[in-house]
Amino acid sequence: MPQSAKRIVLASRPVGEPKPSDFRIEDCTVPAPGPGQLLLRTIWLSLDPYMRGRMSDAPSYAAPVPIGGVMEGGTVSEVIASNNPAFAKGDIVLSRAGWQTHALSDGQGLAKIDPKIAPVSTAVGVLGMPGMTAYTGLLEIGKPQPGETLVVAAASGAVGSAVGQIAKIKGARVARTNATMSKTSLASTTASIIAIQSSRPSLGRPARKGSTSTLKTSVARCSRRCSHS
Repeated sequence: MPQSAKRIVLASRPVGEPKPSDFRIEDCTVPAPGPGQLLLRTIWLSLDPYMRGRMSDAPSYAAPVPIGGVMEGGTVSEVIASNNPAFAKGDIVLSRAGWQTHALSDGQGLAKIDPKIAPVSTAVGVLGMPGMTAYTGLLEIGKPQPGETLVVAAASGAVGSAVGQIAKIKGARVARTNATMSKTSLASTTASIIAIQSSRPSLGRPARKGSTSTLKTSVARCSRRCSHS
């Protein structure tokens, strides 16, 4: 069993866009599992937009990460030692170990992952929270109908990319907005979906003159293309 581990903690509350100085990498000793506990080794860590909110101490639906605390996040982990009869060494689990190489767990909230079903990384992607968000939000709330046009924001992200593909399967026309040319190219080439590059300003920077009109023009062009699809 390894003797050393690493973790990333929140060093300060970001103002605007997070900076490297807002975090700190710490070396620590790999903890030993006690009675009923198991030791997890992080294989995959999911980085999601909600994490920015956890860095702030503003009022929210969830408690913020404390200063000096390990940044939280969903992980796919391997059980490398277990004193819990429900889990064996070698099990792959979905956990909330956060931004660290190793973590202790009492087994609560863990879900076993079967590597035979799909690559284990999908448990924090299309078969995990992002995929379920896309599936439930679109099909239970949005309910797209064949021939309708659906505009998806942040379309190259984990949720947006799944939304666009599900909508296409349901027969809808899909237009996806992205902030950069590389993301626009990804959205249009991977799923044959009309993609719009929006001139969204970066955090803390003023919007460029004409950015709103550029987006309006792009949407108008997209509408004409959709009507002929």
